Amino acid sequence: MNNQFITPPVRILVTKIGLDGHDRGSRIVASYLRDAGMEVIYTPPWQSIDAVLSMTIQEDVEIIGLSSLATDHLLIPELMQRMRDEGLDEVGVIVGGIVPDNERTMLLEAGVNYIFGPGATRDDIVSHVSTLATNSRSASVYLPGD
Repeated sequence: MNNQFITPPVRILVTKIGLDGHDRGSRIVASYLRDAGMEVIYTPPWQSIDAVLSMTIQEDVEIIGLSSLATDHLLIPELMQRMRDEGLDEVGVIVGGIVPDNERTMLLEAGVNYIFGPGATRDDIVSHVSTLATNSRSASVYLPGD
């Protein structure tokens, strides 16, 4: 799906929680999404869950993209619970990076919408993010700025 047909553009926060500072992959993915016409809010690494929640609300994002190359993905279930507590259930969450096979189910059960592993292509990433945003918008009344 080509994002140029999604109006207004998808707003996505690309970030890293925890102590993993390896951000090359998240910078590349952010550029893929930006080049596809999405509005990308990119943060440096080492964000706290509170900071991600605050940015999600302040920036009115539809999707959070989290990168993990160490074990920081183990913090994601806590983030997902905090999002539910804050009424942010409608915000999609994708994860990219190194997630061992035996930990993928934990993330999906926590509410993550999609996990991209090493080798995910630009087209796959853009397509899944666009589809997630389109499905989210069609499932509820989407009013920009709400």
